[in-house]
Amino acid sequence: MSEENVKTFEESLNELEKVAQNLERGDLSLDAAIAEFEKGMRLSKECSEKLEQAEKRINILVKNENGEIEEQKFEQE
Repeated sequence: MSEENVKTFEESLNELEKVAQNLERGDLSLDAAIAEFEKGMRLSKECSEKLEQAEKRINILVKNENGEIEEQKFEQE
């Protein structure tokens, strides 16, 4: 996928919501429903990967024992 075609997290999430709505309506043929499901799984994976990348980039500012502000890597508990 080229840089121009890369979707933002928000675009992928919006598309995933549309897929879910299409599936919830229940008026798709079996083949169409399977295709939508597969698309939804791909979009879900994309969103998860983007969230993981964002978490790795986040740094937090904390006050150390000396009262100085320092930057630390964000670690999820």
